[in-house]
Amino acid sequence: MEKMNCDVLVIGGGPAGGVCAVTAKMNNPQKDIIIIQEYEKQLVPCSIPYIFGKTLGSVEKGMGSCAMVSQMGISSLVGKVEDIDIKNKIAYFDDKSISYDKLVFATGSKPFIHESLQHSLKLEGVFSVAKNVEEIRKLKNYSDSKQNIVIVGSGFIGVEIATEFASIGKNVTIVGGSEHILNRAFDVDVAIEAEKIVLEMGVKYIGSDRVVEIVDKNGDNIVNGVKLKSGKIVDADVVILATGYQPNTELAKKVGVSLGHYDGIWVDDYMRTENKDIFAVGDCSARRGFITKSASKVMLASTSTAEARVAGSSLYGIKYMKGMSGTISIFSTKIGKTAFASAGVTEESSKGNSNIVVGSFGGINRHPATMPDTHKQFIKLIVAKHSGQIIGGQVIGGDEAGEIVNLIGAIIESGHSVYRVMSMQIATQPMLTAAPTAYPLVMAAIRAIKEMEN
Repeated sequence: MEKMNCDVLVIGGGPAGGVCAVTAKMNNPQKDIIIIQEYEKQLVPCSIPYIFGKTLGSVEKGMGSCAMVSQMGISSLVGKVEDIDIKNKIAYFDDKSISYDKLVFATGSKPFIHESLQHSLKLEGVFSVAKNVEEIRKLKNYSDSKQNIVIVGSGFIGVEIATEFASIGKNVTIVGGSEHILNRAFDVDVAIEAEKIVLEMGVKYIGSDRVVEIVDKNGDNIVNGVKLKSGKIVDADVVILATGYQPNTELAKKVGVSLGHYDGIWVDDYMRTENKDIFAVGDCSARRGFITKSASKVMLASTSTAEARVAGSSLYGIKYMKGMSGTISIFSTKIGKTAFASAGVTEESSKGNSNIVVGSFGGINRHPATMPDTHKQFIKLIVAKHSGQIIGGQVIGGDEAGEIVNLIGAIIESGHSVYRVMSMQIATQPMLTAAPTAYPLVMAAIRAIKEMEN
């Protein structure tokens, strides 16, 4: 058996693993760092939906890597770690062993499929949305020649895949199991606006029913439909189970690392496990909400890379007194020509848990309205009634919505109130932003203050 040594061993080469390794090298340039990744070629996870339609159109265009890894002298190996001797700090993979000082689990997530549907993956034409090149290539190649696509799941991945297939003329149906799409990220008033565009793009949505069975009417192990709880059959040449993800923690569990909620690896604010020489970052770690502190299933590359930077700078002692105090659940997507974004809690999720007020304002993203590329812009803020602290926000607008929600996320994480936002100094320019006299984010804060006073 070939024996190797390193100071820091990172298991997993996705966004979390790559960023953690790079951050660790920046903070500890003298340390020898090795990343072991299961696949040589990797997809940018958020690009996966766009492989199937006009936006990217191929698997190759969805590939990416953390280029700084090789530039900074970090070694990458391809393989799967099968076992770890925690006591003696040795990891085993293929015919090799690696001795390490610090260990980072960055093993990511795997598709979550409801137990009642798991057996259906054996049928030809039924796919999950796995985050690896070969599985996505199989789905792409199979679906290219098929017309009737059924997507089970109405979250971001399901909706984005649906609209991409619709853009190339496929007959697409989403079965969501909730009244409206994107129901976990948005309140009904915002979700309905997204749903309108999805329907206008030709996608059918079934929200008041759910899939109970994948159908093989001919008995030839090839899918040809889905059966709903109501008894209705929806014809399908391809069924895509976009029903979420779960932490990939089988290895951690096998070697005795403690797990937390939803089987994620238990970590503290600095991404340390109970063993202070072992860290976990990304989707494999257990998460909690920033506002409520309750267990969270949110899995986002942005959250993962934030965790990775915290861990990478804390491997050899806490360098910055700023840990991960929870995920703020910050999302954005683009449907047609309109962007939708959300950060923090929603109005619906706050009911019964918080005493809140809501401030919202609809305006435009340019001034005057005759400017080219003007788009409607809507901001909704969720505010703690007695303190004025902003705890959630939702945005509808042009491409700028993706950065406005990042600003809202920073406001939430910093604990700022609507009073701070009301008097916030902003740069405005006719071709780039809304008018200073009616800047939607500021106006939404002002309206929230009025609700508080009432």
